[in-house]
Amino acid sequence: MEVRARYVQMGAFTLAVVALGFAFVYWLNNAGGFGDRASYRVQFQGPVAGLLQGSAVLFNGIRVGEVTALTLDPAKPQQVEATIVVDRSAPVRKDTTVSIDFQGLTGSPVVALTGGTSPDALVGAKGELPTLVARSDAGQSMSQSARDVLHRLDGILAENAQPLRDMLANIDTFAGALARNADKVDGIAAGLERMTGGAAAKARVATYNLRSLRVAESKDRAPGVQIVVPEPTSLLSLDSEKVAAISSDGTLSALPDVQWSDAVTRIVQAAIIHGLEDSRAFGGVSRPLDDLTPDFRLALDVRKFQVAPGQTAEVALGGKIIDSKGRIIATQVFRANAPAGAADAKAAVAAVDQVFGQVGPELVSWVVRVIVEHRPTTGASKKPAE
Repeated sequence: MEVRARYVQMGAFTLAVVALGFAFVYWLNNAGGFGDRASYRVQFQGPVAGLLQGSAVLFNGIRVGEVTALTLDPAKPQQVEATIVVDRSAPVRKDTTVSIDFQGLTGSPVVALTGGTSPDALVGAKGELPTLVARSDAGQSMSQSARDVLHRLDGILAENAQPLRDMLANIDTFAGALARNADKVDGIAAGLERMTGGAAAKARVATYNLRSLRVAESKDRAPGVQIVVPEPTSLLSLDSEKVAAISSDGTLSALPDVQWSDAVTRIVQAAIIHGLEDSRAFGGVSRPLDDLTPDFRLALDVRKFQVAPGQTAEVALGGKIIDSKGRIIATQVFRANAPAGAADAKAAVAAVDQVFGQVGPELVSWVVRVIVEHRPTTGASKKPAE
């Protein structure tokens, strides 16, 4: 009998321990564990994929509790109700928002509570848990969001299929045009590169000027005469700083890597003015000035200033002397040529300069002679008595 009594005691003790264990687990899950916790009901308006009992509850990113139960409402199948327990210190307010967040490498879902500005704490009706209503998209997973975005994108593409086809056709047409004009595009790109300084440095161009004319002081003089020399006329090909060259078939080009210091017309004008001044035959020689009323005007025409076939330098200058009444009193053309000493651009430039050194003094002497003969015979310009 004593042995049987001991077995009964041991069995009762074991049943009591098991019961206490179940009671502890129940209390831990429903009463909130060892801390002081509060329970809330959360209503979700859609699926809560991946949310489980025991999932964490975060308040502003800080863990404050866990999910203790998940149930469906038979009257509203689209809703999911979750029971959560959180620390009573968590400031759950009437306007606290609820959503589902995904954390960690595996993207495990958690219930996320966010702030709230209401001063009133959330309380439930008598006999019911306080209820939080989650946002309508709170249960939407990242994969569902991606599917929704792709669905919207598919709708946009379907609505704009024809404009997209037209755009692709235009791109194809433009690409074809670029292919047909590839050489022109390369030229434009090279020009832009040179303009912006991105191209390789271009070889330095040698610049030359005309030497001063060797004009002797004239014995015949008209000291009261004023003469102006306007900028000469010329063909467009000579109205630049390039050293002109003409081929056997009459094609005009420019010698590479050399140039004049200014346009040919301007350096010829300057050289003739200096030559007339060096002759000391006139009271004044100048370019046209607004306040100057000249007695004579020398109109020049640069007809040739070039390198001809066979490396021959050619210069031809036409001159017209016009009096104060606008009458041409004399006209003449001065020409000369000479072979270059070598077949390079530098020798060609030197030959042109040499030929101009012959033509220029002849033109200056002719101007002095004509004007002295046609000078005014009255006033300050009257020829002095011999």
